[in-house]
Amino acid sequence: METKVGIIMGSSSDLSLMKKAADLLQKFGVGYEIRVISAHRAPDILTEYATTAAKRGLKVIIAGAGGAAHLPGVTAAMTILQVIGVPVKSSNSLDGWDSILSILQMPQGVPVATVALDNAANAGILAVQILALSDAELTRKLNDYKVELREKVLEMDKGINL
Repeated sequence: METKVGIIMGSSSDLSLMKKAADLLQKFGVGYEIRVISAHRAPDILTEYATTAAKRGLKVIIAGAGGAAHLPGVTAAMTILQVIGVPVKSSNSLDGWDSILSILQMPQGVPVATVALDNAANAGILAVQILALSDAELTRKLNDYKVELREKVLEMDKGINL
């Protein structure tokens, strides 16, 4: 399976959350790589990763970060690939708003698609949707997935007994 999506995070403590993006990519048969790369503690490694991503065949990068959450934005500054930011709720007292705003408020010219707090699964779906623009098989799988979601709602509706 060809690796098309990079999943990066600033700390291994984010792995259980970011694995949800990997699980979605796996469900759709999309190859991915997953790394811990810190924008603050290892900027040279991030520079190498981001500037070579397209040459290595990546099409999308999912970047999860908490606190100051610079990883998605710095990555987007160094590549033309779409970067999807996953704000991660950190242990500080700002309840995740620091991460959300750090990723969401990018300057003009350096966009980062941003999903909801701790919602790496949606980042995985968004990556698949981006790839499906040029892949008919992924488009079919996404349509099937939407039907599955609808069926789950219908089942929940049948289960309501007031």
